[in-house]
Parts: sequence; C-alpha cells; structure tokens
Amino acid sequence: MAHVFTLPQLGSTMEEGVLVRWLKAEGDAVEAGEPLVEMETDKATMEVESPASGVLLRILEKAGALVPIRQPIAVIGSAGESVEMEISKPEKELLSQGAAGSTEALTRKESAGALGRREAGFAVSPRAMRLIEQLAIPVRQLAGIGTGPGGRVLERDVKAFVSAPAADSTAEKSNRTTPLAARMASDLQIDIASLAAGLPGSRVRSEDVLRASRQLPAAEVEQTYTVTRFAGMRKRIAENISRSAFTAPHVTLTLEADMTECSILRGKLQQEMERRHFTRLTYNDLLVRAVVLALEEHPRMNATLEGEEIRLHQHKNIGIAVALDEGLVVPVLREAEKKSLGAVSAELKKLIENTRAGKFTPDDLTGGTFTITNLGSFEIEQFNPILVPGQAGILGVGAIQEKPAVYGGVICIRQLMPLCLSFDHRMLDGAPAARFLQRVKALLQSPYSLLV
Repeated sequence: MAHVFTLPQLGSTMEEGVLVRWLKAEGDAVEAGEPLVEMETDKATMEVESPASGVLLRILEKAGALVPIRQPIAVIGSAGESVEMEISKPEKELLSQGAAGSTEALTRKESAGALGRREAGFAVSPRAMRLIEQLAIPVRQLAGIGTGPGGRVLERDVKAFVSAPAADSTAEKSNRTTPLAARMASDLQIDIASLAAGLPGSRVRSEDVLRASRQLPAAEVEQTYTVTRFAGMRKRIAENISRSAFTAPHVTLTLEADMTECSILRGKLQQEMERRHFTRLTYNDLLVRAVVLALEEHPRMNATLEGEEIRLHQHKNIGIAVALDEGLVVPVLREAEKKSLGAVSAELKKLIENTRAGKFTPDDLTGGTFTITNLGSFEIEQFNPILVPGQAGILGVGAIQEKPAVYGGVICIRQLMPLCLSFDHRMLDGAPAARFLQRVKALLQSPYSLLV
C-alpha cells in the first residue's frame, strides 16, 4: 500500500520549509532512512530521510516550493503500483492535520475546520485556522492575504491582518491583487492597475504578472543582475541580527591574550589527545574550556534575557559560530562544564563536522547561553561581534600573530591573540564584563589551569 510522505516537523519552532531539491526522481528505488529531499527551514538547510522503503511513485511538491509541515510532498509505494494521487487542496489540509498516513486517508471525512477552509475558497493552514477561530475573524476577510504556497494563509498572515492599520481609500483596488503579485509588479515595473483592468472579475496573481512581463519588449525587462531569494535561513539570520543589533545595547571590550604558553601546551598534548580521544586539540577547544571556567566565576555572563526575566543558567551551553555557504549557524555544545578538555575537543569536532555536512536539526542550534565566534583563520585582528538574541555575551576571537611584547622584563616575540567581548548593557555593566574578559585572558595565559 502506498505511503504518503508528509513534510516532517524537524524543530520545535518549525512551521514550514522550502524544498530545495529532490535527491531522487520519480520511479527511483528508495530505502527507509535514506536522504530523499533537501529542505531549507528558517534556521538551516538539511536532508530529510525517506520514511519508508519502496519506489518514489509521485512527487507532489516541486523543488522551490514553500510547504507547511505535515503537508504531503510525495508518495512511496511498490514498483508498478498504480496510484491515483490528484490531491485537492482541502484533501491536503486534511492530511496536514495528521488524519492520514496512506492513500486510504483520502476517503476520510473532513473536519469542520477543513470544511470551513473549503467554503472560503482558499487554503488556510491548521495553525492559522486555530488563531482565526480564537479571534472570531470571518474567514472570507482573509482572501488574498496568504503568503504561503498557492496563496495559502499562514499563522503569520493572520497576525499581520490583525495588527494592520485600518484600510484606506485604496483598499478596494489593492484587494484585487495578491501581495506577491504586487511585489513582483513593483520589481518588474509592471502597471498593476492596467493589468487588473484587463482581468475583470479576477484577482491579479503572480502568474499574471509573469505573463505580462514576457510580453514587454526585451529592453524593458532586461536584467543585469542575478537574484538570490531572501528567504528561509538567510532571512532568519538577517531578522535575528537586526533584532539583536537594534534591541540590545551592544558594548564591545577588547584586549590581547598571550597565547605562547597555550601553543606550547597544545603541542605537548597533541599525541596523547589523538591516542585517547581520536582528535586533534585546537585553539577553539582551549577557548571553550577557558570560557566555561570563567563563566563559573562570573555567572551573570552566562545569562539570557527572557521577557522581564534575566535567567542565570546553571549549565554552560556554548554556541560555536560555523560559517556555511548558506550563512552563519551556531550549533551548541551542551553542558560544557561537565566535560574535560579532551571531551570538549572530541565533541566539538563532531559537532562542527556534522554542522558543515548539514547533519543537524534546528534544535541543535537552540539553547545556547554564551557564544564564541572565531575569525582568526581569516586573518581578522578585531571586530564587533553581534549578540545572539537573548544572550548576555559573545566572544569574538581574532588571528594569532607574532608581535614584539614585554615578557619577563624583556622585549621579545610572543604569540598574541585579540579577544573581543560584546555584551548586553541591559543585563550587566562594563566592570563585571571586563573582569570576565580578564579571567578568560588569564586562563589562556596559564593554560595548565584548563586541565584541572
């Protein structure tokens, strides 16, 4: 019997995902647990595994589609099996509510919410429908505001509708154009009013705008640039950075740590580290250990701001910034205070490798209490790192460079590394933040203390 493959929820906050590309074609054999489709969420891009073994009989959502969680995206069954899977939107809504896991579910009755969406004449996500019912909003008032696939109304659209100011005298005209069509018309310099006049009784949709753009002389629509979609992971990164930069009052403190002794210790421990933990000791490992010990002594730096509460966390969950082609992500090494230097090195290596390979979930990127971002490999000397939203501090690390310095009363060449601490001035003041940074420096300059 055919199995309907629905888009899974891969994180507690995930509502939808973009299908970047299918890794199999219709007719290909698939195994349960085998990567089947590459998906982009608001946090990361990852591979989604097949839920069943068999043959990929039908792909229901093409690459590039924005799909809500639990919506059918493919059908897997036996070779040669005949499948009639022309699923209508209301039937997709029924499946998205968890009422089905196979083709048998297509014959089940729709719920009252699904019927309400069918009567409205457009699709509404289950979460949006619950909010509509809570706010007692007439469903038909939401026609044309959907930003989901096929004009689907999502929860965010309902919230935007509720918070929007009262409609002005142009509302009647704008109601004849979908939001996406309006944006596309503006980008392509299409006269939306003329286009609407040529479609009496119909709403102007994105396909109408595209059709009109193809009919213009080539010179009018010639593009001298390429377009990258500002959505998914890139958009969420931008939103988080903007929210942090314009919400938290950032203050950045800088100083240099003498890493000469750390370099010597690293060389001495390398052979034993490889023998016992099957990993090479890195400067990031030493940094994590130093930060954790400093956070033990300065707990206000290991804090997050949650609404009206400043929460001082018992566990030191250290985020490590990792650069991917799609953008910067911050996987979290949890409960680092319980780990020895060797354990930190082994687990951090695995965490970074999995992140770069895309083998992580959105939940792997949440729960951090302090973050380290290292730009030393790019020869950066100093910078102002932006806080992860909610966290009290982030430590930026620059390149280790040989410089003349006074050591033991003598000018000599030492290996110096800049440390740049940004902190949220709402949560703590400059003096305690400076003392924390001084302690990190002291630990790095006396690295044998990291082994205790």
